[in-house]
Amino acid sequence: MTLRKGEKMTISIQEHMAIDVCPGPIKPIKQISDYFPRFPRGLPAAVGRSSSALRPAVSQPSVSPAEAPREDDEDVDQLFGAYGTTPAEQPAKSQAPEEVVDPEGYESDDCTTLGTLDFSLLYDQENNALHCTINKAKGLKPMDHNGLADPYVKLHLLPGASKANKLRTKTLRNTLNPTWNETLTYYGITDEDMIRKTLRISVCDEDKFRHNEFIGETRIPLKKLKPNQTKNFNICLEKQLPIDKTEDKSLEERGRILISLKYSSQKQGLQVGIMRCAHLAAMDANGYSDPYVKIYLKPDEDKKSKHKTAVKKKTLNPEFNEEFFYEIKHGDLAKKTLEVTVWDYDIGKSNDFIGGVVLGINAKGERLKHWFDCLKNKDKKIERWHTLTNELPGAVLSD
Repeated sequence: MTLRKGEKMTISIQEHMAIDVCPGPIKPIKQISDYFPRFPRGLPAAVGRSSSALRPAVSQPSVSPAEAPREDDEDVDQLFGAYGTTPAEQPAKSQAPEEVVDPEGYESDDCTTLGTLDFSLLYDQENNALHCTINKAKGLKPMDHNGLADPYVKLHLLPGASKANKLRTKTLRNTLNPTWNETLTYYGITDEDMIRKTLRISVCDEDKFRHNEFIGETRIPLKKLKPNQTKNFNICLEKQLPIDKTEDKSLEERGRILISLKYSSQKQGLQVGIMRCAHLAAMDANGYSDPYVKIYLKPDEDKKSKHKTAVKKKTLNPEFNEEFFYEIKHGDLAKKTLEVTVWDYDIGKSNDFIGGVVLGINAKGERLKHWFDCLKNKDKKIERWHTLTNELPGAVLSD
């Protein structure tokens, strides 16, 4: 093709699309980006040509011909990123580090796919309470057709997770960045619990017409907390972790009970106080129970050691504040066992067993320590929280 003097060469679109295997005299154009830079639509074509004019203005080291295409691509990218800026600003922009996102890492990163949860924990040692303040979540995984979710948070204590120790926040509708600012409290938490228990915090999506869906969770060993010091957390949610299947089902927790013991030297007997219960298992269809407490001092040869509290209607956190007295010599207490059971009262049918605990010389942990402290400290009232389990060795599970 011959060009007249002063005439510019034009290239057709067919020539641009040519490839190496194309027969004929048309050769591929090595630097298509010089003619088609990645500019926003509407940018004058003259700017693309001016990119070559910018290069001589900046002194650059010589490069091999094999590296030249990469250099041109980088120049075009720099021009695209700097469109709308002056040439003086352009070199400074190109020096800024570029954030690279790994597609595989993005998919496997639970922070980006499931979201984060902001909360704080406080162990009130004096009152045996664990305060869990759920602040907010951010960037939750969409669960509904509208690209949003209806999230809530639920808590469990492990091991021994059950409905009795489940707490939950309110549900917030149509949001991936909910703010709860809600405090949930576990009562009856002992120093022993703080050593061996783990708090499981799960974020779920509530559905009205089907099962609620799991979004993500995190688990905090309570031994990480210092008594009476608030610890703040901002944690990435994880996929659902397996629960230990080997956990003994006989140790399923059914709630907590606060018991006081005092041996009276003046009255020559044991004074037992049933103060309150917390987080009892719900036994009725309405989601509550009608609890009362029975106690025995065993061995009970005369069948006269049974005592019962009043029934508290429709509650999982009853307060009894009742005391019972057993006339017994101090030396004989070492041979005795105090059996405490909690029941749900039902009209017209058998009462349901909720849970129980045994205190005595053959008990373990806090139960043994409570009994020992009572024997050791005469005329001193000692209160302790104890965990109710769904099985009680030696107990007759009928009322």
